[in-house]
Amino acid sequence: MANGKVERRLSAIFAADVVGYSRLMGVDEEGTLAALSAHRREFLEPKVAEHQGRIVKRTGDGALIEFVSAVHAVRCAVEVQRGMAQRNAATPPEKRIELRIGIHVGDIIIEDDDIFGDDVNIAARLEGIAQPGGICISDDTYRQIRGKVDLSFQDSGEQQLKNIARPVRVHQLRPDSPASADKTFPSRLSLPDKPSIAVLAFQNMSDDVEQEFFGDGIAEDIITALSKLHWLFVIARNSSFTYKGKSVDVRQVGRELGVRYVLEGSVRKSGNRARITAQLIDATAGHHILADRYERGLEDIFAVQDEITHSIIGAIAPGIVAAEIQRTQGKDAAELGQWERLMRAHWHVQRFTREDCLEAIRLIEELLQRDPNNALALADLAYNWHMGGFFGWTKEPIPEAMEKMGEAARRAVASDDQDATAQTALGLYELFTNRHDDAIRRIARATELDPNSSFARGNLGVAYAFGGEPDRAIAALEDATRLSPRDYLAVIWHTASAWAYMSAERFAEAIESGRKAIDCNPNFPDSHGTLAASAAHLGRMSEAHGGLQGYVRLLPGLTLGDPRLIRPFRLPADRERFLDGLRKAGLENAREI
Repeated sequence: MANGKVERRLSAIFAADVVGYSRLMGVDEEGTLAALSAHRREFLEPKVAEHQGRIVKRTGDGALIEFVSAVHAVRCAVEVQRGMAQRNAATPPEKRIELRIGIHVGDIIIEDDDIFGDDVNIAARLEGIAQPGGICISDDTYRQIRGKVDLSFQDSGEQQLKNIARPVRVHQLRPDSPASADKTFPSRLSLPDKPSIAVLAFQNMSDDVEQEFFGDGIAEDIITALSKLHWLFVIARNSSFTYKGKSVDVRQVGRELGVRYVLEGSVRKSGNRARITAQLIDATAGHHILADRYERGLEDIFAVQDEITHSIIGAIAPGIVAAEIQRTQGKDAAELGQWERLMRAHWHVQRFTREDCLEAIRLIEELLQRDPNNALALADLAYNWHMGGFFGWTKEPIPEAMEKMGEAARRAVASDDQDATAQTALGLYELFTNRHDDAIRRIARATELDPNSSFARGNLGVAYAFGGEPDRAIAALEDATRLSPRDYLAVIWHTASAWAYMSAERFAEAIESGRKAIDCNPNFPDSHGTLAASAAHLGRMSEAHGGLQGYVRLLPGLTLGDPRLIRPFRLPADRERFLDGLRKAGLENAREI
């Protein structure tokens, strides 16, 4: 910085680090340091100088390097990765020092020979998502090198990088493989018609050999649980565990096993605590769908294993569904396969509008013409008739819509009585036809069929809420939210929590739940209704009027006697408490609000 002015320049930023450095240090601290020093001195630093790079700083396991051009940076990266592969050839896999490299072109701030700025952070984040032995570059970099280097980068689409505000389009390369992405892996299996996943053995990152069995146990339990999801193709343990102890590209796993998704993870023990990480990756593109970390005490190792497994499973299924929904976007309806048609219907369901509900019904009915016994599609059809009927979105009146819901739900269970989603759909029909005990028994049975189903767990909470058992409702709804915190049905779980809190006359908590529901999805009518009624009971009339405005906007012409306000309350007092709250909020004059 001179004369108070910030010095800036455009540069290619090259970030690199060692894959699994902590594990390597834990196994052989002195040997790892000696090997890394030799690689730096004999190969890495001369290679950087050869390509006119400047090493800005070194960290224990990595380096930040500035280049005058993107072409120099990428050529250096490719030669570094190919050279490291050669230097590692005679080294056992568990002792190899492999690098990840990220490159971005952008504007940097220079101060005391160090570099700073958001573009530096982007390079570091790109390095973090690169494959072992691979290179990950931004779209800005790719535009600079296109046509100037003889390399075939794979477009991995836009990625939301950690702590980076805007998505970054990413291109990836493994330079130890041939340039053509199609020739990278010698064996390839075609993808099944439905979503497919391989769960790799969780890597033990500590010296404790017992954690090897702990990590294997978690992976095995996940495979077992996922195998119960009939819509998902799951690779058997005997195949997915063959990659154990190897440094592999998930795209290689995907091609060799014929799966779209790969789950990988690690276990690290420190004292009496364990840290478990899990990453769900789209193996066709190499990008992350979700990544989570769990830290637990090990007082009861089997209880911890069960808890972590449930948590991971609860995130995987919605994560895959969300990714599958995203894949259908941009395709014409005529291009959609059966599974993609169902995913497109899911996309419409989660929007909770009249038009989307009707389009979802149309898509599912088209699917059922070809596959009339698809239990998942039938359950979804029942759910759509349920939503459409009660909110007045269908041309059929509520009784007729409910009959259509019941017919679809019964067909779903007849097609597969072991499917938790089908049983839950029929349980919802029983609930909304005021057979509370039958509904609770059936949906509780669904949670036994699939303990990781947030759909079953959440709707058990709904059944308890309308069944006059608020404490049990709140507990079940918290379980559903914990199982799948990113679920599009979170708006339902928060709204059902508001119903339960209102029944318990805990109105302030009901208001908070209503607000959380609205934050999740402002299109769901009852979130506004529960907020309006609860706020009115506390005399918070500004909030009550605001909630009522939202309710009437979504349900035009609403009055206190409207059949769209019928909810399956077991206890008359709960029904009157809701209607009285709306009355206090001003519903009788709703058209004037």
